[in-house]
Amino acid sequence: MPEGKIIQSLSGYYDIEHDGEIYRCRGRGNFRQKKVTPLVGDIVDFKEGYVLEIKPRKNEMLRPPLANLDQGILVFSAVEPDFQPLLLDRFLVRLEADDILPIICFSKTDLADDAIRKEMERFAADYRKIGYEVLFTSAADQRNFETLTRLLDGKTSVFAGQSGVGKSSLLNALDPRFELKTGAISEALGRGKHTTRRIRLLPIGSGYVADTPGFSSLDFRDLEAKDLSYCFPEMRALAAECKFRGCTHLAEPKCAVKEAVANKEIPAYRHEHYKQFYEEIQGQKRRY
Repeated sequence: MPEGKIIQSLSGYYDIEHDGEIYRCRGRGNFRQKKVTPLVGDIVDFKEGYVLEIKPRKNEMLRPPLANLDQGILVFSAVEPDFQPLLLDRFLVRLEADDILPIICFSKTDLADDAIRKEMERFAADYRKIGYEVLFTSAADQRNFETLTRLLDGKTSVFAGQSGVGKSSLLNALDPRFELKTGAISEALGRGKHTTRRIRLLPIGSGYVADTPGFSSLDFRDLEAKDLSYCFPEMRALAAECKFRGCTHLAEPKCAVKEAVANKEIPAYRHEHYKQFYEEIQGQKRRY
């Protein structure tokens, strides 16, 4: 029985790549009875036009619905729309919780003034200190495009970020064959108009990238407050040094994380975002 990878889902049909060929299949009827839905990125057994079995997933996302992702390329622009570190940290937590490696990509820095560019360099230094890969992409510097192409090779990746930050433009620059539509910023709304309508995996090198309309939701309903600090690598590394086991890094004395914030070893905005997310999760648990 052949095994392949779902590279596109459309109207109940699944396009499966196997040995360089594409096979269009439907799901078995008992998938619906079991409340199981094949996802783009799934490794499946198929035969005679039907998906017969879904192999165990290493991870999955519901919005967008994707499975078996290796990494997420988080594209954030310096301007149009302006960079929002709170939103970036929300994306980072979401990927960390789903065991997907984040890569940060700052775009449109060539359109920013000197003050904004310096600020973006400071943010880049902060995130690199944490351990994240941070790239700057602009038409003036092709070296980071080459680095990004190397990072995508052999991996299944998703590009994510605010609408209008240039995800489709970046993919087109990496491989013009994609010919993805790009949209102008909506000045009235202050955000981009979605231009991507379906989810599919696009081949690049020996890897794939997901062409998606972005994340429609970034809530933390599946995340417990006690686990949130593990989604902040710099806090996770210090947890064992806190006086109290299970320290929330909020009100407890002799907290190694709070000491690191006070000593500017952890940026204060990262801890502030952590507190906001913690309160959000607590509020969600009370409502549900």
